[in-house]
Amino acid sequence: MAVSLTVNGQQRSLDIESDTPLLWVLRDELKLKGTKFGCGAGLCGACTVHLNGQPVRSCSTPVSMAEGQKVVTIEGLAPEGRLNELQAAWVEHGVPQCGYCQSGQIMSAAHLLMVNSQPSRDDIVASLSGNLCRCGTYSRIIAAVESVVEGRQARDDKQERA
Repeated sequence: MAVSLTVNGQQRSLDIESDTPLLWVLRDELKLKGTKFGCGAGLCGACTVHLNGQPVRSCSTPVSMAEGQKVVTIEGLAPEGRLNELQAAWVEHGVPQCGYCQSGQIMSAAHLLMVNSQPSRDDIVASLSGNLCRCGTYSRIIAAVESVVEGRQARDDKQERA
């Protein structure tokens, strides 16, 4: 089956079985290795990507559901290889240990910040609750997201005073 979708801003056309999980299309066909395979059942969140701005588990999303849609992967958050604010906060707070879950964690956090620019700690915890971290770096993950929120608030305050 011919499938057309936009991945990280680029139109892509593939001849692939319609029930192939989006994860394998991204990793194997498009060579975007940042999205990880975790559980294969959509439970751990390691494979989270955005489909039309909504977080989805790419391991359990058939590529046919992405037909004609916009997909953003972890690579799409860093245009031209520059880290975005969440990725930079991850580094600053030393979040990754094994790093396996981190792209899914960041994609879930990015969605939260798209829909709520000033989330509370409870909002952050709730939005990331579907992403599992084998290393247990949850407190650092939350701190990294909070630092992005605080940085945005500081910039907003500075702009209001200017």
